[in-house]
Amino acid sequence: MPFPNIDPVAFSIGPMEIKWYGISYVVSILLGWFYARKILSTPRLWRNNQPAMTLTDIDDFVFWAAIGIVLGGRIGYILFYDFANVIANPLRALEIWNGGMSFHGGITGTTIAMILFARKRGISMWSLFDVVATVCVTGLFLVRIANFINGELWGKVTDLPWGVIFPGQEPFTRHPSQLYEAGLEGLATGLILAFLVFYRGGLKTPGYVAGAFVSLYALSRISVEFVRQPDPQLGYLLGGWLTMGMLLSIPMLLLGIWAMWRARAASPATT
Repeated sequence: MPFPNIDPVAFSIGPMEIKWYGISYVVSILLGWFYARKILSTPRLWRNNQPAMTLTDIDDFVFWAAIGIVLGGRIGYILFYDFANVIANPLRALEIWNGGMSFHGGITGTTIAMILFARKRGISMWSLFDVVATVCVTGLFLVRIANFINGELWGKVTDLPWGVIFPGQEPFTRHPSQLYEAGLEGLATGLILAFLVFYRGGLKTPGYVAGAFVSLYALSRISVEFVRQPDPQLGYLLGGWLTMGMLLSIPMLLLGIWAMWRARAASPATT
């Protein structure tokens, strides 16, 4: 099928172009913020009906999260995907308008922000992990949709009926891997986490929801990497199948499983 004719630029303000990709980050943070406030305003979700933090805490954390996402995402992309080019041209690191954000870097930056913020406020680090994990799936969904609009991070050649002819890739039809990731990492993971939080008392076992998120993301990412075209500057790392995305997601999967086990072992029976 032909690629939909969607302009990556949503609108312009004078000479400044506002792109859907940037909008997706801003909207993701706002939606995540509102979702987090909803969770904290629902006492029944928490042990003894006592939320682990206040609305003021989550309001203040939004700024920390934004810094962690942007700095972590950009630094992660440079280290994992573009290191050689940045070494050759250090100013390239500042060219954020040309794209280049890494989820693995973003989650690392956000995790550091959560640890520092939790210590500063004296709140449960694991509970903050749980809340952020539950709400960040909105960002995963919207950013992957923006990747599709940009016609980037496409998949391998396919003859399946929903294959897309991306700009510059004519005449080949390719897997719309961005949409696969939006569906798995964003929508499916989000629904599972919402079920755990709202119907299974997930927040009453600090760290369990965060572990579930990390595990589900890693499984989703590894699965889609099999049909996603590897980054051209890296290619395959081993055997014509191992990509950087897989390599970074495997330890995430193990970490997520450990976090769920730790949460269950450390918590008494939920009430």
